[in-house]
Amino acid sequence: MAGMTRRILLALIAGVIAVLATPPAPASAHAVLASSNPIANAVLPSAPVEVVLTFTESVREVPDRIRVIGPNGERVDKSGATFAGAVVTIPVDQGGGNGTYLVSYRVISADSHPVSGGYTYSVGAPSAAPSLNESNDDNPVVDNAIKIVRYFGYAGLVLLIGPVLVLSLLWPARLSRSGPAAVIWTGMGLVGFATLAALWLQAPYTAGAGLFDGSGLRDVLSSTFGTALLIRLGLLVAIALLLRPLLRGQTGRGDQILLVVLGAGALLTWPVAGHPAASPVAAVSVVVDAVHLASMAVWLGGLLMLVVFLLRRANEKELGAILPIWSRWAALAVSALVLAGTVQALIEVGTPKALVSTSYGQLIIAKVGLFAAVIAVAAYSRNLVRKRIAGGQPRLLRRTVGVELGITAVVLALSAVLVQTTPARTAEANDDLTDAGYYSQMLTSSLFNLQVDVDPAQTGNNSIHLYAYDKANKPLPVVEWKGTAALPANDVAPIDIPLLPLTDNHATGEINFPLAGDWQLKFTVRISDIDQATVTATVPAK
Repeated sequence: MAGMTRRILLALIAGVIAVLATPPAPASAHAVLASSNPIANAVLPSAPVEVVLTFTESVREVPDRIRVIGPNGERVDKSGATFAGAVVTIPVDQGGGNGTYLVSYRVISADSHPVSGGYTYSVGAPSAAPSLNESNDDNPVVDNAIKIVRYFGYAGLVLLIGPVLVLSLLWPARLSRSGPAAVIWTGMGLVGFATLAALWLQAPYTAGAGLFDGSGLRDVLSSTFGTALLIRLGLLVAIALLLRPLLRGQTGRGDQILLVVLGAGALLTWPVAGHPAASPVAAVSVVVDAVHLASMAVWLGGLLMLVVFLLRRANEKELGAILPIWSRWAALAVSALVLAGTVQALIEVGTPKALVSTSYGQLIIAKVGLFAAVIAVAAYSRNLVRKRIAGGQPRLLRRTVGVELGITAVVLALSAVLVQTTPARTAEANDDLTDAGYYSQMLTSSLFNLQVDVDPAQTGNNSIHLYAYDKANKPLPVVEWKGTAALPANDVAPIDIPLLPLTDNHATGEINFPLAGDWQLKFTVRISDIDQATVTATVPAK
């Protein structure tokens, strides 16, 4: 028993080392800053009354982490930034004077990861850029601690799910259950510890604070992430109560079915609290991720039971009955694992370019390579079973299964890092936004000023953001927005631009420029039942 415990601890330590040895990835994030007003590096004739940040998905507030710093180093943002889905509006004091301003932000994306960044704009003329008194970056100690905690959670699932399945359906009645029970309770302990630690670490992680800063814990507990983990803890308590009779061999069919239902519910809390919940097809991603976790835990946990217990203690007759059944289970688990992993990769990677050019894609490639090695070893093991060699030579099978477990310890470590890494499709979109062009112009009429932003001002799909202000440069409520796009040089007649109001003075729309050239965008803005005006922007699309 002591030897078995020592081997499990050594495997966990090896996995932790693999987690820490993984090259650092970019700051974990899912949302991307799609546009801003004022735009980066803009030079304005007068100070704006607000700064508007528009992200690619809904974001939540991190207390006191959105700031606008004036040229003198003092904050000019007023209290009460407004969060409306993907749009964050920051009221600004106009008395900051001329010079360069710094906008710094840190928010929480829909998948619970923090998003941080910043940019500058100037009023009157540029000056030396101000700086923050404290960093908005992630704390590396907290970041690594979260990866380790996630690894312990995955390891706990392996020690819990597979052993419970084997003990319930394949365990010989004559063998003691004390060893498997110790493994299962160890798994329960790891999952419980990982869940509690994740709840605690999420507060400093989202705030970019130190390891023991729990000031944001209340906000974490009230978030979707916190709710999912609290539900997981409740389900773990119920599962623990059902495990006690099972480990004594006294459970009935009804209790086993209930245990499966509770376990499935607990598994769903992993994807609900991570990337899958914020994917383009969230329902599919959540289910697929839960299947991926369950398949992994059944396969690896069953292998652990074989190598540690059954191949050492079961006799040849018992192994002859157990191994063919396990071989079929393993084949089904591996098939589900491959299918679910493929669907996950297609959703989160997006394009072949993202697969090779992003940290997420490169980790996927490494994971697939290691997984292929595991499949090869597993195929050899199943071949031994089919030829009836394993029953007579359990040591040979035990050795090959040990190799499987060793490689998959590293695969689990890569999975823990992947969860904290920006999905490839998001990273690629972020690069595209960074590299793309931009058109921004303040248009004037007798009734209003209209800020027009077109991103990326190129052929293909473009995003349009409109901001209406009165003559004092204060936000102006708009009753109705209309827009058209035309290319007179190529006889392209005006095309309607569907515009969606985001706030009283902010609307957005999408337009496709099929041809390069100087596109004429006309916007009619109605501010009352009778007052409206039309302005025109000429956007050079390349």
